[in-house]
Amino acid sequence: MTAQHHGQKLDPHYLGYFHCFNHQLFYEAHEVLEHLWIGDRHGPNGAFFKGLIQLAGAFVHLQRNHPQPAAALFKLALANLDKYPPIHEHLSVEVTCQLARKWLEEMERTRFEVNPLTSQTTPKLKLERTSHE
Repeated sequence: MTAQHHGQKLDPHYLGYFHCFNHQLFYEAHEVLEHLWIGDRHGPNGAFFKGLIQLAGAFVHLQRNHPQPAAALFKLALANLDKYPPIHEHLSVEVTCQLARKWLEEMERTRFEVNPLTSQTTPKLKLERTSHE
C-alpha cells in the first residue's frame, strides 16, 4: 500500500493511508498509518495519527454494521484531531472533524438503528496543496 508513494514529498505511509481510505479500505488505512504512529506515539503528531487511525477504525465498524463502536471511535478521533490547527500535515483537520461530526450526528439522530455507510455515502479525504508546491 505504500510502494506507489515512495519518492514523494510526504511519507509513503501517510499517503498510503489516504489512498486506502479513499478506496474504502479502512482497515488497511488504519494498518498503514499505524507504522507512523508507533514511531511518533509521544511526539508532535502522535495524537494526529491516532485520530486518523480512529477515524478509519470508525468506518471499519460501520462496514461491519457496528454503529455504536463506530460512534465511540468518531468521538475519540475528534478528541485527538481537535488538538491540531485547521490545516496540519496538508490535511484540513477542520473539514475532517466536520466529516466525523456529521457521521456521528447522523448515527445519533437515528439512534444507531440505521447504518449511514453505503457505496454512495462513502467519504473521501483530500490533502491540501501548499503555496510552495
